Amino acid sequence: MADHDLVLKCWGPVEADYTGYGGEVLNRLFNEHPETLKLFPKFEGIAQGDLVGHPAVAAHGATVLKKLGELLKAGGDHAGILKPLANTHANIHKIGLNNFRLITEVIVKLMAEKAGLDGAGQAALRSVMDVVVCDIDGYYKEIGFAG
Repeated sequence: MADHDLVLKCWGPVEADYTGYGGEVLNRLFNEHPETLKLFPKFEGIAQGDLVGHPAVAAHGATVLKKLGELLKAGGDHAGILKPLANTHANIHKIGLNNFRLITEVIVKLMAEKAGLDGAGQAALRSVMDVVVCDIDGYYKEIGFAG
């Protein structure tokens, strides 16, 4: 079974609650890697203790997971989705490649705990995201961003 399909087998709960999962993904990211919070200037005025359950954090997390869902469903044919994302993340948000790896690990853990993603599914998600990050790196190089 293809890596994308292995992950999509457990994607239903995430898709059914993008906001809930999204908020948890970002809050875990901020807790495990506090330096990443500075990459989200729109959360700057929110006290650390108020991030959990904050609607803006959950909404942005939902956006992240919806985009991941699009990438998974594209089954590797993702250039049309990924190139614009890479452009905005380089030119506007200035997001380095390592941050994609950090959030990948958070998503892997969360899906293992809450969506039934087994060991093979976790390896599949990491594999899919390795390709995605490699492709983002290629787009970053095209535009001259040292991600």
